[in-house]
This record gives sequence, C-alpha cells and structure tokens, in this order.
Amino acid sequence: MKHYILSITLFLALIGKSMAQEQKNLFEDSYSLLNEMLQDESKYTFKKAVFSVENAYFDGRLDTVFINDEIDLLTRLSRSLIQDRFLAYLEKDKPTVNKWASVYQVMNDTIPIYINDKLYRYQPFGYDFNDVFGHQNRENLFVSKLLVTRKGNCRSLPYLYKILCEELGTDAHLALAPNHVYIKHRSIKDGWYNTELTSGIFPIDAWIMASGYIHLDAITNGVYMKALNNKESIALLLIDLAENYNTKYPNNDGQFVLKCCTLAIKCYSNFANALLLKAETDKRLLAFVADEATFNTKLKQLEQQYAHIHEIGYRNMPESMYLNWLVSLKTERDAYENKKLNTISKQE
Repeated sequence: MKHYILSITLFLALIGKSMAQEQKNLFEDSYSLLNEMLQDESKYTFKKAVFSVENAYFDGRLDTVFINDEIDLLTRLSRSLIQDRFLAYLEKDKPTVNKWASVYQVMNDTIPIYINDKLYRYQPFGYDFNDVFGHQNRENLFVSKLLVTRKGNCRSLPYLYKILCEELGTDAHLALAPNHVYIKHRSIKDGWYNTELTSGIFPIDAWIMASGYIHLDAITNGVYMKALNNKESIALLLIDLAENYNTKYPNNDGQFVLKCCTLAIKCYSNFANALLLKAETDKRLLAFVADEATFNTKLKQLEQQYAHIHEIGYRNMPESMYLNWLVSLKTERDAYENKKLNTISKQE
C-alpha cells in the first residue's frame, strides 16, 4: 500500500511538472511569434501579437472565439460609421481620417443603433481606476479584460484602438509618456496630433509635458512622445510578455525575461521599460554570483546600465502623481485640449 501511495504521488508530481513546462512553453511560443513578426513584416498583426501574450498568461485558456467575435463586431460597427463623416475635412487623406474617427467614436461615444426598427444604445468603453497598474491582478491590464468588462486603462484602451484601426486597414501609432500609453496620428491638415483614450479627448503636447517627469533628453532620444512604428510596438508586447512571465513565475532564473528585454531593445534601443527590466533582472541575478571578480565586473556593468537609463532622460514618476496627472486632463480640459480637433470631431 505504501509503495502504491508513493507511485501515485510520483505520478502526480510528474504530471504537475509536465503541465508547468507546457505552460512555460506557451511563453516561448509567444516570444517566437513576436520575433517572427519582427523578422518578417508580412506576418505582422498587432491583434494576434497582443492575444498571444495574453493567452500565454492564461495557460492557453484565452477564449479566442469570444475575442474574435468582439473584435469583428467592433470592426463592423466602426466600418458602418465611416460613411459621410468629417464633411468639413477635405484633404486627400480623408478616407484614412474617417477610419480613425469611426474607431474613436466606437471607443468613446454612445451610439444609437436600430435593429428591426428598435432603438438600442451602444455603450462605449470607460476608464477603470481600480488597480491601474495591475498590482493586484495582472489581468486588469489586458485587452481581453477590457472586452469583457468594457473598462480598461492606458494600456488596454490604446491597444484595442490600434487593433481596430488595423482591422480597418489603416495605422495607429502608439506613443509613450511616464507610466502611460496613448495614440499619435498624422493628418495632412493638422500634422501630428494626440488621441487620448483614457479621457476621450485630443490633448496637446503641453499636457503630456505637464507631468513634470519628461526631461527634454527623453523627448530627443525617443523615450517619450515618439510615434512608435510597428516593430517598436512589438517591443512593448515583448516587455508585457516578460512582466507576465515574472508574475506567473516569480522565482524564475531570469533567462526568459532577459531574452525578451534583449530583443525589445534591439528594435527600440531607448525603450526605458525594457532597459529598466533588464537592469532589475541583472541586479537580482547578481546576488547569485559567487566569484568576486565576476561580481565586480557585473556590478560595474549594472552601474553603466542605470547611468545610461538616466542619460537618455528617463525619470521615475510616482504612481500617485501619475493618477493626479491623468485626472488633470479632465479637470483642466480647457488648458490642454486641442480645440481645433475637438471642434472637427463634433462635426461628424
């Protein structure tokens, strides 16, 4: 009987180990997919990239049928709103601007919809001030959570916006500010302008700089306020993947995280979050270096990493100050809103 119990225990342990390895393999699969998109631009799709990262976190249990149905529904609604929009906008890029406007409306506006002569009101997405940074639950940062609850944050909202734009066959550039992600577009008439999904308005650059944590060097070096290309957007997802991995496996050996950081930095050299995560991971691993000479060499390298992060203009923004800064966009809307773009949006 004793041998039987030991056999069952050993069998269960082996099953558990096998399942854990399979779950970790999902992270490797997502990494491979992101890397493949970086190597072959024809395979790029932000939607597939985002949900591969989330599916790895969910151990392969992400409801992709629901996700695809929701994305398809939102895309069809966006497409239905394109007709006869922005009549005041007469430049040759009007078809593209109309697509941006339709996605903006789906994200932010209550829309009357008639089905079989019955009026329904589509409810837009809102901002979730609960667990903004995903400290309590990493899932609060996910687009899949946004699609289920209709509430999101400065990561999931712009990610979904970019997905919908690409589903309509146009682009949308992610951009970074301290602890924040937003959208940048460039039209013939207005040049570069910002679209803020957390509040549904078009803030001028002055609001972003008003945070007090954007050094001029950070702008010059593309740390903040840069319109990211598709490869740089994939870099963001690589760090999402690495941070998800750290959350799932807090006692990991750091190698997968460093691999994600290295690839992210390769395609976005001054991506502060990637540089910071690499430095923090190297710092954690330094505690396991026994040889004094190797320790001193790695310590010097670590000091150089932190010095470089400071030199490119990165400054840490306290989370409490970030929330106050975010709220200021609504409380001081008149000071920071792009009046011209807001006026145009109301002519839809």
